[in-house]
Amino acid sequence: MDNKVAFTVFGFGVKYYSIMILIGIIIGFTIAELYGRKKGYPKDTIFDLGFYCVIFGILGARLYFVLFNLNTIHSFFEIFAVWEGGMAIHGGIIAGLITTIVFCKKRNINILEMTDLIVVSLIIAQAIGRWGNFFNGELYGAKVDPDVLRSYKIIPEFVIKGMNIKHLGIYYQPLFYYESLWNLLGFIILLSVRKIFKDLKSGQLTCIYMMWYGVGRFLLEPLRNPSFILTVGNSIRVSQVVSGLLLGVGLILFIALFFIDLFKKDETK
Repeated sequence: MDNKVAFTVFGFGVKYYSIMILIGIIIGFTIAELYGRKKGYPKDTIFDLGFYCVIFGILGARLYFVLFNLNTIHSFFEIFAVWEGGMAIHGGIIAGLITTIVFCKKRNINILEMTDLIVVSLIIAQAIGRWGNFFNGELYGAKVDPDVLRSYKIIPEFVIKGMNIKHLGIYYQPLFYYESLWNLLGFIILLSVRKIFKDLKSGQLTCIYMMWYGVGRFLLEPLRNPSFILTVGNSIRVSQVVSGLLLGVGLILFIALFFIDLFKKDETK
């Protein structure tokens, strides 16, 4: 994009990236708040957890990225420069999960019920937040002819034009857009499952999120431009490994939760 800054406040540039992240947080928080009321949670419970998850989630996402990109950090201040981009969602998910577990333990709240509430908000926030990558000119794939992108019939023209990243007439695959659509579809699926399947066991909606997001990232990761790939030893793609683990653990837990509930029913007969 030509201009990453939306507006300035007292000489400080507010970037579109930050705005998209903020919009995602607000919408995700609102959805969690509304459903939390239906579930009978006190208003301050969702607000407090949301506040802590946002703070530690952003820190976790940034620190995760920094750990695998130490060569790009030239000063201590840059470690916390989240407005410049450079955040890894897996780090945010891990930090948010730890925060949720600690929070629920302290307030004697069922952890799995709370994560089921959170994941619906999380995935829509991810879908919106990915547009921050568009404005930052990042998270794209291999070079591609723009007419190929137009032939897909699902990519807006302004996105296609925005994929002329370096303004040299070279276009790239908009991976941010594909992942955003994937997350949006996941949001619709999670909402539908929560509404239709009333007998879903606590934690199983979380497992569906883990599997859905894990599959999406696992498939999209190999298509990333090399400059946006986190690796260990120049060969192991960290995000793809973590996504595979998300998928595997989500599937195992989904099945385990079903049988644990089944065994409990048998014992009460």
